[in-house]
Amino acid sequence: MSQPIPTFQALNLSYDLIAALPGVLKAVARHDRPLADQLRRAAQSVVLNLAESGGHDGGNRRLRYQSAFGSAQETKAALHIARCLGYVDAADADRAFRLADRVAGACWRMLHKR
Repeated sequence: MSQPIPTFQALNLSYDLIAALPGVLKAVARHDRPLADQLRRAAQSVVLNLAESGGHDGGNRRLRYQSAFGSAQETKAALHIARCLGYVDAADADRAFRLADRVAGACWRMLHKR
């Protein structure tokens, strides 16, 4: 069973998100280790749920998309908190935020196909 193209694109974006986070996570951890851990786990959850969706169909695949969407939203919230509290460089946080937003958008589109 192969993954639909939108899942593959969302998964690639989620890998880009993970690659954008090491510096952000390090900066956040200097100020707030629990927030850094939450951010890391949320971003990892996006990737893992999208990857797992390829092994499911129907309702279970949809559930993985929903979980990935929720985790992308959580990732965005953690990045926004870190930026507002001055824990991270705005440019680094903005890049990661844009990637998380693109992943969330891809998940939303997969959930709301016409």
